[in-house]
Amino acid sequence: MSQEIAIQNETFTNLLNDLQIPDYSPSSAAQQLLQVESKYIKDLKINVSNVLNNTQYLNKKEALLLAYAVAVNEKFDLLKDTFRAQAQEAGATDAEVAEIVSCTSLMNANNIFYRFRHYVKKDFYTNTPAGIKMSIMMNPILGKEFFELVSLVISSINGCEMCITSHEQSILQHGGSESRILEGVKLGAIIKSLITVLA
Repeated sequence: MSQEIAIQNETFTNLLNDLQIPDYSPSSAAQQLLQVESKYIKDLKINVSNVLNNTQYLNKKEALLLAYAVAVNEKFDLLKDTFRAQAQEAGATDAEVAEIVSCTSLMNANNIFYRFRHYVKKDFYTNTPAGIKMSIMMNPILGKEFFELVSLVISSINGCEMCITSHEQSILQHGGSESRILEGVKLGAIIKSLITVLA
């Protein structure tokens, strides 16, 4: 094993320790990176650390809850477990954690439905009431602004233009900033990229 590969393997181990998943068994994608001299492992570690630990516009609990939402959306149990536990250590209640699951589930329904409407662009589909119950959006435990931010991050990952536009506007109307939105979406993108390697 070359010194460069040994160093990157140590970097990967440090990433796993930072994520509190030291017992992780590398996926085929992770093994592919670890077997060659890949600068990406260092980049990934820095990116993940930055979005979870060096945020300006998200507090620690919010960053971990957003990361948890992405793990739920991507159905990756290992990160679901660790991000849920870390969010609770940072002060998240059981009700708040449950609301993240609810919000992510609702966005999966809405993202498919409204993306369909947007793509097809027929009056019948656009004008017929959706009939999707969304009462959790009215008075969320997490607060309206953060609930909308979670909705935006998940919608960005799932690629629904209508939902992205709607939730971005709603965040701003409820006192959020463009800087906070950008930081949240970046976090979602980096956690998605992490899952691509680990899953």
